[in-house]
Amino acid sequence: MKTYHLAKENSILNKFLAELRDVSLQKDSMRFRRNIERIGEILGYELSKELSYASKDVTTPLGVKSTNLPTNNVVLCSILRAGLPLHNGLLNYFDDAENAFISAYRHHPNNDAEFEIVVEYFASPAIDGKTLLLVDPMLATGRSLVAVYEAIKKYGTPKEIKIVSVIGSTEGVSYVAKHLPENTDLWIADIDEKLNDKGYIIPGLGDAGDLAFGAKL
Repeated sequence: MKTYHLAKENSILNKFLAELRDVSLQKDSMRFRRNIERIGEILGYELSKELSYASKDVTTPLGVKSTNLPTNNVVLCSILRAGLPLHNGLLNYFDDAENAFISAYRHHPNNDAEFEIVVEYFASPAIDGKTLLLVDPMLATGRSLVAVYEAIKKYGTPKEIKIVSVIGSTEGVSYVAKHLPENTDLWIADIDEKLNDKGYIIPGLGDAGDLAFGAKL
């Protein structure tokens, strides 16, 4: 799996990441959502450079211009609910993409640190032979993404998979690389070194879903 780690280079992306992480700014949920959306736009732009292109003649009022345009059939698949702002950012650029949504959450059967991933809902167009963008802002242990892939592959085989995340852990990136197909690439804003004993990214930013949409029961 090839990993594109955007924060390794200086860009305006780092400002948006810093605001997401800053505990003094996180109470502004609208700003939090907007920053994730903007990061989605940046990730989408960089990802677009690796798509397939073909030349097309475009007729203007004064002539004809040959332009290279992307030819991929893109399906955006977001993990509910935290993936929605990131999904919107990608959809701003891939505005003709088809859309899919899947639920995945951590279930703690013994009310301790051990958990299993539960997938309960999936709504999607056909994905056979298409470019599947799996959208999840936090790549912590990687188990959610693998569980989502196992659920999705029952419905078809995409041509390629591109994971899009905001922040991940080194452990989570390695886990995904071991369990997803070879035709998978990762596009991620930043990667942190470790997880705590509950499987959350350190320093990370907290619970992206709660920060974007409010605390859940």
